[in-house]
Amino acid sequence: MLNQFSRTELVLGPKAMERLSRARVAVFGIGGVGGNAVEALVRSGIGQIDIIDNDKFSITNINRQLFATLSAVGRDKVDVARERIHDLNPECVVRAYRTFYLPETASQFDFRNYDYIVDAVDTVTAKLNLIVEANRANVPIISAMGCGNKVDPSQLEITDIYRTSVDPLSRIMRQECRKRGIKHLKVVFSKEPPLKPIGSAPEEEKNPGRRDIPGSTAFVPTAAGLLIASQVVRDLIDFDPSNR
Repeated sequence: MLNQFSRTELVLGPKAMERLSRARVAVFGIGGVGGNAVEALVRSGIGQIDIIDNDKFSITNINRQLFATLSAVGRDKVDVARERIHDLNPECVVRAYRTFYLPETASQFDFRNYDYIVDAVDTVTAKLNLIVEANRANVPIISAMGCGNKVDPSQLEITDIYRTSVDPLSRIMRQECRKRGIKHLKVVFSKEPPLKPIGSAPEEEKNPGRRDIPGSTAFVPTAAGLLIASQVVRDLIDFDPSNR
């Protein structure tokens, strides 16, 4: 019988679709990268998804964030995303957490419940804590590196953190992962040198204690989110084109 996943099943097969329907994925941060990853995962048939974000949509999110629309401005991101997910697949189990992931909120999450974790958060502290906890729980994780101030999605790639170059965030993460004894980390990153922003962000967008707000486009975060979703799906089903 035809359903919203019939075309995907033609490529991946029924056993893979069954595996995806039973998988539970957590996406930390559902902005430009994470939001696109969420949508692609749901459209691929993921049966359970946890979405974690404490932001509300603002007008400046519309240029790149999938769930951001004029009617969504001012609403909690996780609420808008949950509605969208259920419009795509009413049977998908959505667990929404209106919180930022930080070391002090980590106790809200039992990583052993997840089949895969997507790190699309902004801060180095949160990223490192996610990675450490995922490793401790022996759960696969993929992390998004810097997508701001870039315009060329063709320079994105998935690799190990220790094979990255050019990207400033990747450099910091390499150093910090090495300090923590993290031997491998799957990431999506870009070799494109970040551009210098023209001017500065409006005062109302600035948040004390957080890093400078980068410029962004509709292309690079979106492509990064799709790459992440693709990797998660292939890993979950142990995809091997030669065995189809």
